[in-house]
Amino acid sequence: MADFITSLTLADAIGSFGALVVVAAYFATQMRMMNSDDLAFPILNLAGSILIVYSLLENFNLASMLIETFWILISLIGIVQFFRLRRTR
Repeated sequence: MADFITSLTLADAIGSFGALVVVAAYFATQMRMMNSDDLAFPILNLAGSILIVYSLLENFNLASMLIETFWILISLIGIVQFFRLRRTR
């Protein structure tokens, strides 16, 4: 186990932190600690996905890159929707 931990790169650590951010945002919505309509939700998803993509640039995986690309796009749409709806109120 110690060998595994010492073999982790900075990109691995950044990507792992990104995964924790995405999962924490999802967990917070499931526990009703955050609403998916809140601006924080798409921002956390966007930030986490960008961190994961950073790690994928070092350790590329096509399937993971595809899902993260869609996750980023959907998060950006959520941010735009938040401000669009806020402006019309």
